[in-house]
Amino acid sequence: MSLRNFIKRYLPQREHFHKQGGMHLLSDYLHDPNIWHIHRRSSAGGAAVGMFCSFIPLPIHTISSAALAILFRVNLPIAVVFSFFSNPITIPPLFYFAYEIGASLLGVKEKSVHFAFSWDWISTTLVHIREPLLLGCFILGTVSSILTYFIVRLLWRISAINKWEKRRRTK
Repeated sequence: MSLRNFIKRYLPQREHFHKQGGMHLLSDYLHDPNIWHIHRRSSAGGAAVGMFCSFIPLPIHTISSAALAILFRVNLPIAVVFSFFSNPITIPPLFYFAYEIGASLLGVKEKSVHFAFSWDWISTTLVHIREPLLLGCFILGTVSSILTYFIVRLLWRISAINKWEKRRRTK
């Protein structure tokens, strides 16, 4: 099975996005065929957008990845799926690591922070650690999105080469 067929099999369809809460804000833009095509550039771009948005320290990953996918005209379903890289299980270590990176780059003395992803934590604790956390999130988001872009492009290329080799062997 090719990478393209694998992606098509497991990605949500257009209709799914029209029904989702919050996505109705973008419904006027969901008719662009470019955000639904599955090819090397749009898939890699969608994955990169999703990874970048997964490091936003607010619970707006899905809507922000969809908006950026529409803006950059990359695959919207892939962007949304990759934005789930940060989830309730991965958020505490990701944001702790981001805070550590940001604090060390800014030369800020690290505070003992317990990450609890809730509105109460955002309104009380995030205010005091926002600069190092935002810097760390931006750096990790940028690096992970660049790496994801090139990894998806590489996997796509390997898949195409394997497909060509299989065709050549069957002739």
